Amino acid sequence: MNLDDAIAYLDRHQNLEVNAGKIEGLSLDHMHRLMEVLGDPHRAFPVIHITGTNGKGSVARMATALLVESGLNVGTYTSPHLEALNERIAWNGNSISDDDLAEAISDVAAVEQVAGITPSWFELVTAAAFARFALVAVDVAVIEVGLLGQFDATNVVDADIAVITNVGFDHSDGIGDWRRAIATEKAGIVKEGSFAILGEHDEELLSIVAPRHPRQTWARGVDFGVDQDLSAVGGRLIDVHTPLSSHEQVFIPVLGAHQSANAAVAIAAVEAFFGRGLDEDVVDQAFAGLTIPGRLEIVGRSPLVVIDGAHNPTGAQVAAESIAEDFEVSGRRTLVVGLLAGRDINSMLEALDVTAYDLVVACTAPSPRGLPSTEIVRAALELGAQVEDGGTVRNAIDRALNASVADDMVLIAGSLYVVGAARPLMRERAEQGGREDDDQHDHLDDDDGRDSFGNEVADDPNWLQGGEEDGDFSLS
Repeated sequence: MNLDDAIAYLDRHQNLEVNAGKIEGLSLDHMHRLMEVLGDPHRAFPVIHITGTNGKGSVARMATALLVESGLNVGTYTSPHLEALNERIAWNGNSISDDDLAEAISDVAAVEQVAGITPSWFELVTAAAFARFALVAVDVAVIEVGLLGQFDATNVVDADIAVITNVGFDHSDGIGDWRRAIATEKAGIVKEGSFAILGEHDEELLSIVAPRHPRQTWARGVDFGVDQDLSAVGGRLIDVHTPLSSHEQVFIPVLGAHQSANAAVAIAAVEAFFGRGLDEDVVDQAFAGLTIPGRLEIVGRSPLVVIDGAHNPTGAQVAAESIAEDFEVSGRRTLVVGLLAGRDINSMLEALDVTAYDLVVACTAPSPRGLPSTEIVRAALELGAQVEDGGTVRNAIDRALNASVADDMVLIAGSLYVVGAARPLMRERAEQGGREDDDQHDHLDDDDGRDSFGNEVADDPNWLQGGEEDGDFSLS
């Protein structure tokens, strides 16, 4: 089958990423059966397995870059994707090609009947990733959890390094001891003998991880961490220490103070994997080309346009704080926001600090679970924001940009689905602007190995994306 056939095949299976609601009867039985009929490809390589409420996609990209710069062949599996399914499966930082993706899905489709089960969409894609990594003989795989951890399809692997970036409010009904419930689910990726890397020092989380008998545990703030964190032009300048090394004056070309913590987690995870400190040149070179699409990503200038995939209150608050710290805006500020149903609208809008914007333009996220823009308008008005109903993402962006001048800023946020729709729209506008005025294309399409967003381009321009925004999972 070709890629269109492969995607059509996937779409005939239940996709929990676009279905809201409480998920009952979770089990890894289907994944174990798929792995069995495929010859257990997930056991052909060591795994760095990453979960967490926020930051796991960024840590996955950073860890991948460090491993590749160290000379290893690295498979990376992340979810969800922003624009193309290919983004989820990468080899040495480059997305899988259309032909290889179609072949990988075809290989899994060929054994479905033999397996005697009907897998979900995510199980099939996960199985395809593992089979592809085994086929190309990766030295290590960096695997991002799709949902929570314990019963996520990726958790058929026995992680050599198990990373929990943090535990926050998401995929919960907020009833009872929700935080412990979420922490317990995420700790499910820690297997006996795993090396546990915790992105936050929390006694409750430690008490949950310890009975799982990791061979060792490092927690940020105790065993490793950021000693100095300075804002720099285009990123952060940090000093990091681990039990195995110290790294000074490391420049990470991504925005937001939270990325400094993510960098420390990634360095700790990779050093734990190797059992030794990383050379300074490896760290510097790995981070020099780092890009994280959809995370405080600048996709336009004059006016400045920033997109961020924050989709829960913690992530939204981090985005708001980063906008305040890292961007100097002399003009007006406009927020384009779209949310998914099941989120606490007021908590999200308050975390995004909607009243700090001169104008808020609401849109409906392009997802079956997209919250109608009218509901966002109502909630924003109640909070005291100046808000308009933009309807679709395209119309909302057009309204925001038409109301802006060169010194203004537009932030597009609230859902990865909104960000995923915004990126090609901004690329389209950039290309149209370049055709209309060649003199204005200096920041749109430099002929220096970078794309219209300033990101480095590999032979295959679709690179892996991170971040979790999937079916709501209620825990109490």
